[in-house]
Amino acid sequence: MSQPTILSCAVTGNITTRAQTPHLPVTPEQIARACLDAAVAGASIVHIHVREPDGRPSMSLALYREVVERIRAADTDVIINLTTGPGQRFIPSKADPAVAAPGTTLMRPERRVEHVVALRPEICSLDFNTMYSGDSVVINTPENIAIMAEAIRSAGTRPEIEVFDSGDLQLANHLIREGLIDTPALFQIVLGVRYGAIATPETLIYLRSLLPPNAHWAAFGVGRWAFPMLAQSWLLGGHVRVGLEDSIYLEKGVLAESNTVLVQKAVRILRDLGGRPATAGEAREILGLKKSAPR
Repeated sequence: MSQPTILSCAVTGNITTRAQTPHLPVTPEQIARACLDAAVAGASIVHIHVREPDGRPSMSLALYREVVERIRAADTDVIINLTTGPGQRFIPSKADPAVAAPGTTLMRPERRVEHVVALRPEICSLDFNTMYSGDSVVINTPENIAIMAEAIRSAGTRPEIEVFDSGDLQLANHLIREGLIDTPALFQIVLGVRYGAIATPETLIYLRSLLPPNAHWAAFGVGRWAFPMLAQSWLLGGHVRVGLEDSIYLEKGVLAESNTVLVQKAVRILRDLGGRPATAGEAREILGLKKSAPR
C-alpha cells in the first residue's frame, strides 16, 4: 500500500481578511477550534497565524500561547505548525526609498521566532523568499534565515522550509550543505503567488527536481489553483495543503464556510485519486517527529 499523504490546513494566514470572507477565524478560540475541526476532517498538520481582535495580523506571544494551549488541551491529535513569516516586509517611502513607509514590519530575526522558542511546536515555517509582494518587498537574508534556523533547532522544532521560486531552493540547498538545516529537510513549495513561481505542472516538476536527496515535500497553490495544485502535488509524490490562508473559495463563486469544508474536499480528491490522508501519528512517523508535550 502506498504511503499516506500528509494534509496540512493553513487556517487563517496574515493576508486574508474578514472583508473578503466572514468565515475567517480571528480570535484564539476560533483559530483553535478551526484547527481541531480540520484535524477531525482529515488534516494531520495545522499551520497557525494569530490575529488581533479586530482581525489585523499579530505576533503576540500571548495569543499564540492561548491558541497552542487550547489545541494541546483537546483530545484531538494534530501536529502544530507555527508561522515565523511576519516581520519580513519592507515598504519604501516614495520621498526616500531608503526610509521605511507605514506598513513596514521588518524586524530582527530573533523576534520572529520568539513564540517558537517559548512554545516549542513540532513544526514551524521558515521562509526563504526575498521577492516583491504588492508594493512591499519581502526580505529574508541568508544571515537572518541562519539565525532563525539555529533558534528553531534549539527549540527542538522542525523547520518547514517555505520556497516561492527556484532561487529559494538554491539558498536552502546551500544552508543544508553548510549544516544549518538538518536533513532530511522538510519543504513547502508555494505556487501562484504574484511575482513568485507560477502554478503549473511544469513549474512544480522543475522545483521538485531541485530538492535535495530524501527531502520531504509538499506543495500548494493559492486562490483558484488550490485544488489543481493539490492534485498535481499528489501525482508527483508530494504532500498537500489547503486552508483559508490560501484560498477562500470551495469552488468558483462559492465561499468556503470553514476550513473544515476545504479539508473535506481535499480528502475527497486524495481518495478519488487513490490516496488517503495520513493521521497525525502517521505524519510524525513519516517526518521523524516526536510528539510535543504540553508546556
